[in-house]
Amino acid sequence: MARAGYAAAESSDAIGKLAEQELQSDDRFAGLLARSRAANGYGPRRIAAELKSHGVADRLIAAAIAELDCDWRELARRQLQRHYGRKPAEDAKERDRRAAFLLRRGFDAATVSALTRADIGDPGDEFD
Repeated sequence: MARAGYAAAESSDAIGKLAEQELQSDDRFAGLLARSRAANGYGPRRIAAELKSHGVADRLIAAAIAELDCDWRELARRQLQRHYGRKPAEDAKERDRRAAFLLRRGFDAATVSALTRADIGDPGDEFD
């Protein structure tokens, strides 16, 4: 609202009235955005960063992500398969490219490492 030229006090009052009428809820917004992003294959770090960029409080971010009850490793594996297919990485450069892809999508380093650490040329069981 500040970008549109409204005074801070006026904006604060308007948001307060909307919250009183239950027309605006950071909690509801956080849950909706988290579910939407997880359904689109994004990891918890990316979801948290986006919520933070919208000014959502840390406690609401943590609660929204916890409510997802998502298997992040499985979601990351599906994204890797969708983007790269079932074929394992042929070399270290390709493995690094895949890891970077998952990191950009917001998955943590442990999940990324677990999915991309298989020996080069060894299909492992990650893509079965």
